[in-house]
Amino acid sequence: MKEYTTDKIRNICLAGQRGCGKTSLSDAVAFDTGVNNRVGRVDDGSSILDYNESEIARKTTISSKILACEYKDTKINLLDCPGHADFIGEFLSALKVVEGVGILIDATSGVEIGTQLQWNLIKSLPIAKFFFVNKMEKENVKWKNNLHSIQNAFGKNAVAVQIPIGEALEFKGIVDLLNMKAYVFDAAGSRSDTEIPANLKDEVTAARENLIEVAAETDDALLEKFFNDGTLDDANFQKGLRKGIAEGKIYPVLFGSAAKNMGIKILLDMVITYLPSPDKRKPVEAVKSETTNKIELPLDPVGQPVVYVFKTVSEGHLGDMSYFKVFSGTIKPGMELSNQQTRSNERVAQIYSFQGKNRIELPSVAAGDIGTMVKLRDTHTGNTLALKGFDVTVPPVVYPNPVMDVAVKSKTKGDEEKVASGLNKLREEDLTFKLVSDPALKQQVLYGQGSTHIEVLMEKLQKRFGVQVDLVKPKIPYRETVRKKTEQQYKHKKQSGGRGQYGDVYIRIEPNVRGTGFEFIDEITGGVIPNKFIPAVEKGIIEQMQHGGLAGAPVVDVKVALYFGSYHDVDSSDMAFKIAGLMAFKEGFMKCEPVLLEPIYNIEVLVPDEYTGDVMGDLSSRRGKITGMDPEGRNQRIRATVPQAELYQYSVDLRSKTQGQGVFTMEFSHYEEVPHEVAQKVIAEARAEREAEG
Repeated sequence: MKEYTTDKIRNICLAGQRGCGKTSLSDAVAFDTGVNNRVGRVDDGSSILDYNESEIARKTTISSKILACEYKDTKINLLDCPGHADFIGEFLSALKVVEGVGILIDATSGVEIGTQLQWNLIKSLPIAKFFFVNKMEKENVKWKNNLHSIQNAFGKNAVAVQIPIGEALEFKGIVDLLNMKAYVFDAAGSRSDTEIPANLKDEVTAARENLIEVAAETDDALLEKFFNDGTLDDANFQKGLRKGIAEGKIYPVLFGSAAKNMGIKILLDMVITYLPSPDKRKPVEAVKSETTNKIELPLDPVGQPVVYVFKTVSEGHLGDMSYFKVFSGTIKPGMELSNQQTRSNERVAQIYSFQGKNRIELPSVAAGDIGTMVKLRDTHTGNTLALKGFDVTVPPVVYPNPVMDVAVKSKTKGDEEKVASGLNKLREEDLTFKLVSDPALKQQVLYGQGSTHIEVLMEKLQKRFGVQVDLVKPKIPYRETVRKKTEQQYKHKKQSGGRGQYGDVYIRIEPNVRGTGFEFIDEITGGVIPNKFIPAVEKGIIEQMQHGGLAGAPVVDVKVALYFGSYHDVDSSDMAFKIAGLMAFKEGFMKCEPVLLEPIYNIEVLVPDEYTGDVMGDLSSRRGKITGMDPEGRNQRIRATVPQAELYQYSVDLRSKTQGQGVFTMEFSHYEEVPHEVAQKVIAEARAEREAEG
């Protein structure tokens, strides 16, 4: 592949609901640009992009892939992203490095909830957006219904730039309003020019005039010219359309069939003609490394080299690979770059681009282009590499909170460290999950984006690191607190020959403001307890607070005052006063009307209207409290607070109840008192577990 200047590069990612045909479109592009000698198929495992075992088995994209192709003296970096909500991180990473996004719509379904979810992530970004209505050849498809569906969901900025010739099973061609030409496709997808059908001429003329007016409205000078002349010439029409697309004022809507390779080259013509090149994007806002000082980073091929690593992958035969975009300068093999996060130096060895599963070596990668480096020592997803001394950092992607938790337990005794090590290594590639080791719960808890996400992580863990785990229900991090005040004395006195032990404390235990934690107050006067022993009393109290008297959960939000006591000149010691503090708190705690607290999460559920009642009923059955509901197109966004104990496997249950269309997010909110009946059950289970452990 030859070297391309920045103005001859287009970076596009594909979005849309799972199953809408993004990978099929990418395979068709690979064929039409000469990357592949046939159109790969997802269904038979021959796709050039969905090529790993997990993707072939599931017939769905799991990780974003790059198809670097050449079309009419332009390089197109096409990023095929997963539509599955579990892999939203792959989509967010891709959005960071593109100037345009193509949103596929399944013509048989219209706008679906997954597309709506992705749009919420896209809509505010300063990138171009267009729609491709796929599967136009399917039975009962109506192109106007799809256009209205898009406009209802995303606004009137969505404008058709094509009119299909024929519908559903009779779909056979396209009238391109951009150049006023008509094309028909044969069975192999090859196109040929044709006359605009007589029955479409009036509709085509009206649509073209509307499109010219839309283009004119992007610029005051063009609008004045339009009013004066009643139209725009081709040059000004293209100028206005480019401006409107680049500024997000116009979303072109195209039609075709990826599976039949119909309309793909027309789409590519639109991409290279109307979508912005990287140098048309505003300078990236970076920061001076290790500061909060913002700077603008011009996308200049001769500037100081700065690259952002948006994805890292480890594949056995290829090794560790770092996918990057150059935001400034030009990257060449042999360069020394500094990792702005780890402060390690990295030497650039070979540089590649990918055409699906095939890689091609590149002599250099200029600003605006995307490439892949191999065998970097200490560079991971979200890191910035820059020329040493030019310390700037490109802000990393902010990923959503995980929505599913499971406890992982190694099948083989002694493999716990291997499990933790393997998952931490995987997290260098995938920042959308986290592993938390909780000593209090004696569990390693894995938080992921959903059941499929966790399944894929377990497959990688076994394949790469040779360890297998059982997934079990995680324990809930309950807390305990008090509701009333009490005073308690404890005298620790022990004499067994030689020096004895003596510590005598009087403490007052009372509730603290919820969320403020533990507060220790020293009220000792007159030296009844020497100052040197007071920290030991506090230490003993804190130690006992790790195991409350109800379910053995940590105690929170209490205030303890040490107000009196006594000591012995010889037998008193730190240990004696620590034990006295510990035992005083242990005995006093149970007199303060202790209660069990549970974590409460805020959740937002996005579901189609028809499932709203079922979802709300299910949330109520989980002790959830509905806090609000807002319409979003033909969907509803339900807000609720739900105890963590009731959210186990909720992502699985929600998809089951909504035929895979429901999605949700969750975020920790606060701790709340557990209802009495539920608390008694939790306390009984905790006691039984402690007895079983001896």
